[in-house]
Amino acid sequence: MAKGNKMSVILAGLLLAILMASMDNTIVATAIGTIVGELGGFDKLMWVTSAYLVAEMAGMPIFGKLSDMYGRKRFFVFGLIVFMIGSALCGTADTIIQLSIYRAIQGIGGGALMPIAFTIMFDVVPPDKRGKLGGLFGAVFGLSSIFGPLLGAYLTDYINWSWIFYINLPLGLLAFILIAFFYKESVEHSKQKIDYLGAFTLVASIVCLMFALELGGKQYAWNSGVIIGLFAAFVVLVIGFVFVERRAQEPIITFGMFKNRLYTTSNVMAMFSSAAFITASIYIPIFIQGVLGGSATNSGLVLLPMMLGSVVTAAGGGAMLTKFKYRSIMIPTLALLVIGIALLTTLTTGSTRFIVTIFMILIGLGIGSSFSVLSNAAIHGFSARQRGSASSTLNFLRSMGMTLGITVFGIIQSHTFTSKLTSAFGGGGQMPQGFDLSDPRKILTPETRDKIPAQILDKITDALSSSIVHTFAWAIIPAAVALLAALFMSKEKLDPAAQMEEYSAGH
Repeated sequence: MAKGNKMSVILAGLLLAILMASMDNTIVATAIGTIVGELGGFDKLMWVTSAYLVAEMAGMPIFGKLSDMYGRKRFFVFGLIVFMIGSALCGTADTIIQLSIYRAIQGIGGGALMPIAFTIMFDVVPPDKRGKLGGLFGAVFGLSSIFGPLLGAYLTDYINWSWIFYINLPLGLLAFILIAFFYKESVEHSKQKIDYLGAFTLVASIVCLMFALELGGKQYAWNSGVIIGLFAAFVVLVIGFVFVERRAQEPIITFGMFKNRLYTTSNVMAMFSSAAFITASIYIPIFIQGVLGGSATNSGLVLLPMMLGSVVTAAGGGAMLTKFKYRSIMIPTLALLVIGIALLTTLTTGSTRFIVTIFMILIGLGIGSSFSVLSNAAIHGFSARQRGSASSTLNFLRSMGMTLGITVFGIIQSHTFTSKLTSAFGGGGQMPQGFDLSDPRKILTPETRDKIPAQILDKITDALSSSIVHTFAWAIIPAAVALLAALFMSKEKLDPAAQMEEYSAGH
């Protein structure tokens, strides 16, 4: 490590940034019922989460590549500042649309934080310590999912939901001080031409896809000119992106890297396991709050066992990296993820909190190792010049999985819920006067549930329960694809001795 760098201080700053950025999804998950209850716009509920993920996802490969070219520090600090600005704005939102826009600003900052933090860790930590510290980083990623739901639920129930965003300001400021003043880069970075056209086609294609999925079947029919046009634009832009990247001097995503089997399978696992995991993270709190009847705090507590399980396998997976092959760690844990998601399909309105807790523990144990093991596996074998791009592409595809999971499974749940309600009430004819069938957010708070007649509430909760369980059944597919990718993973493992020579040369 270069003179002047204090590793423990730098790592503390990186861990704070990861805690803050990764916590921001789970802290919102348990508060979303209350937020929508106050701001309205149930039909736009998923944009509060997906706006953040879309912006984060679009920024990751761009910032990752720029960090390879111009240095990690400046873009990491930029990400911190933008993230804090977005957080401050989120707390002032008056409508669900405003909140979604501000969340997108947060996401831009998050797009720089997550991949660059892991890359800086890999740059400054000696090879013999990367496994354990990689496990620590993964554990913090999982730990943030514990504090996120609990902190978000507590602030929502006892103070105000806006504080789930304001809490980022002191954390971000401390991380900024630790990195800005103590991290001094020692690796030389060569300036290259920025791939602006690649960046534009990438971001534009993602935006077209997400708008098509979000608006289709709601504001516009699936066969309408607007939706067909958005899908067509997505296809054209993706083809354009591939064409541009193959000819760019410094492409944002280097397709040649996917010739590496370990790298390819790691990215596939990250993408599909995240889609399954985020579905469970979002719909279990809604199931607890909307079906079983509970406050935001109760729904947050239900997520606690899942997050504890993820911390166990995140830390354990990192600690085992030098002893076992990457695939030997990923296969059994992803098998647990498939089993956990499958068990969620057995939930009913009569299910107990204990049963839900057991299922969540299995899912947590199943996803945890992907936070630490895959981050190391994706960088394995690449030079310092390529690590930013490798790490950012992994995180990009992880976020892509989360975003598509939220959107696609959100469509499935919403369509099923509407169909069940229509079937139960025959278009709303049996509903009590003054209750809007199109506004199911009313059942997400205990106060409004008490005002709904029992026989009406039973039909609504049955419909909500069926729609969520149906969604979990579809979520088995991405979990199974991730497990299949693990079976095709090559047989490398972290070898500190082989990497020490390169580390010593760079420091």
